[in-house]
Amino acid sequence: MKRLGLLAAACLMIAGCTSYYRVTDLATGDNYYTSEVRHKSSGAVAFKDSRNGSEVTLQSSKIAKINKEEFEHGE
Repeated sequence: MKRLGLLAAACLMIAGCTSYYRVTDLATGDNYYTSEVRHKSSGAVAFKDSRNGSEVTLQSSKIAKINKEEFEHGE
């Protein structure tokens, strides 16, 4: 029973540590929302768009860390 409690607490801590981002394509002005941004060696960024699940790669972008409410509103 003690292990179950510790496992539940660990899951809650991990779930609460999610970061949210708004990525703006500087070429088009389009905004994307994601919880993970990967920086490529070419200088581009890649991420999974939370709106439609597609993989997006942008050469020129602006990344802003946002709160959960703004992330959910932007989806």
